[in-house]
Amino acid sequence: MLDRNRLDRVLTNLNQTGLDQMIISDPLAIKWLTGRRFYAGERFLGLYIAKDREPVLLLNALFQFDEDLGVRKLLHKDTDDIIPFIQSVVDPRKKLGVDKILTAKFLLPMIDRGVAVRIENGSPGVDRTRAVKDEEEKELMRISSKINDMAMEQFKGLVHEGVTEREVAAQTLDIYKSLGAEAFSFPSIVAFGANAADPHHMPDDTVVKEGDTVLFDVGCMYHGYCSDMTRVFFFKKEPSSVQKKIYNIVRKANEDAEAMVKAGITLHSIDKTARDVIRAEGYGEYFTHRLGHFIGLEDHEAGDVAENNMTLTEAGNIFSIEPGIYKADEAGVRIEDLVIVTEEGCEVLNRFPKDIQIIG
Repeated sequence: MLDRNRLDRVLTNLNQTGLDQMIISDPLAIKWLTGRRFYAGERFLGLYIAKDREPVLLLNALFQFDEDLGVRKLLHKDTDDIIPFIQSVVDPRKKLGVDKILTAKFLLPMIDRGVAVRIENGSPGVDRTRAVKDEEEKELMRISSKINDMAMEQFKGLVHEGVTEREVAAQTLDIYKSLGAEAFSFPSIVAFGANAADPHHMPDDTVVKEGDTVLFDVGCMYHGYCSDMTRVFFFKKEPSSVQKKIYNIVRKANEDAEAMVKAGITLHSIDKTARDVIRAEGYGEYFTHRLGHFIGLEDHEAGDVAENNMTLTEAGNIFSIEPGIYKADEAGVRIEDLVIVTEEGCEVLNRFPKDIQIIG
């Protein structure tokens, strides 16, 4: 059923960008507003929203259903020209927002045939709204992250002599499902030794060796909401002095950044706090990515915690804090938590310990 509160928030944010009407094509944004997801593939899918007009779902007749979503349905067939359907709901005298995933296949004819006086990117209005999670979303994110914590406790037990990264990663989905998750939020990253210095290493046939770092970057979905966490362990023996030094630097960067998160500060300043810790120890060039990304229905949503992002945080934002040092001849370490921004600070969603752990 259409969530009127979310719709009103989107329309308010759209209005602030100079738009009174929009066609939303992103299936996840449509699900977020209506509660139902459609897999339209190459077919046109659009939710028309406007100030002082009823929302209309432009939907292929292939997807007929009886459920009342609180929006008017306007059905078209594969053989129909979609433009007259769009023209029947859009106010041609006003600018029209579309989202960033609308394909040129539909966008160019809309422009050529003048469905609106001007067509603009309306995604910022939707993205800004989705970036501030409501109470229902925050609770689902808490549960998803709790499952991820429980799963990590089991994942570390999968690592033993002779096992490969690929063999460990292949067992993670069953563990998630046994704990109540429905799917991955992204394919599990499992990296041994030097592979941990590749931030997005995909599991291969590398066999774990004594003394290796063992990195898990993992996440699951619970009722459609994603979790994401990274932890690093050491296989069979205490880390070397260099490994321990790098680990502790990354942990400090993670915890210092989390400690200063609150509403009303720049995302830049959070990134800088973590990056300054790593730079001060001489490893700045080995921290090669932004500090974090926003997350919710998607593992990576619009918004990032980055050096060049001067956007102010808002209560209800949820994003990752994941500093790393990637130096293959010494160690690859990343420590990642998700946080919910509050007015006075933040709620760290991941409770799995960050102390150095020996496994195997």
